[in-house]
Amino acid sequence: MGCSINTFRRDGSKHPTLSILIPFYGESPVPLLTNLARQFPLRGGEVEIVLIDDGSACPDLTAEVITELETLTCPASLITLSENEGRAAGRNRLIQAASGEYVLFLDSDMLPDAEDFVQTWIDIVAQDRPDVVFGGFSLTQASSDPAFALHRTMAAQGDTFEAALRRRAPEKYMFTSNLLIRADILRQETFDPAFAGWGWEDVEWGIRISRHWDICHIDNPASHLGLDTAETLAKKYEQSVANFARVVSAHWAIVAAYPSYQVARILKFVPLRRIWHPALKALALTQHAPLKARALALRLYRAALYAEVV
Repeated sequence: MGCSINTFRRDGSKHPTLSILIPFYGESPVPLLTNLARQFPLRGGEVEIVLIDDGSACPDLTAEVITELETLTCPASLITLSENEGRAAGRNRLIQAASGEYVLFLDSDMLPDAEDFVQTWIDIVAQDRPDVVFGGFSLTQASSDPAFALHRTMAAQGDTFEAALRRRAPEKYMFTSNLLIRADILRQETFDPAFAGWGWEDVEWGIRISRHWDICHIDNPASHLGLDTAETLAKKYEQSVANFARVVSAHWAIVAAYPSYQVARILKFVPLRRIWHPALKALALTQHAPLKARALALRLYRAALYAEVV
């Protein structure tokens, strides 16, 4: 495990209402910070911002983030790790550093869709005192560059659901990209640091949370700006196999109802998988193929990967 350095810190209230927690690695969180700086509650002493750089090892990026933090009127801090520790471990470090009654996880590639985004979260805390709430995310401000068309299509079909639909499977649609949690819950149920690479650590955590606390869903979305190329998305799916196996092993009764598991089980018994499996990836990466066909091919490719571990 790498060492951590408190690169920047401006103290404020010892007990703010909300700690906004932002992990990043290699990409700048400055657009998000600039957006948050325009949100009124940040000037009212109710909010602090805590960031963690999960081993980017980029002095220029560190300097850029500090410059932006110095312009904020709210308490803020930046933790810099010497080595990448992964999404779960990084979030656990943020939890330890937070002093708010509630925390709001925001990924660094998110951008609030509304000017009252933070105020809405403050109001939810004051009025409802919830356990866990997911605000949802959108593609409203995301890039329309053709290089990201496949990811945009897949996200629109599978992730950008309104709250009414997400409530049907509360623990499944609970991503740490825009998630409010009572801080004392996080101290009891941290993220499993055994998850490495990309994917499923937030779903596994959500399943554990759902056993003891209420998970709510509202429509207070932020746009997901960090769309990936088809090649990068395929690589992330390849990296996620071990994490998928881990969540299946820990929570089979719940995960068995997920379409990703069910399709993987079907593909497990399809003969000659090692022959048609690469063909699915090739189709998904073919730029001139129809987007619907590419999206279906990439989903089946992911399921074929998962078929190795179900």
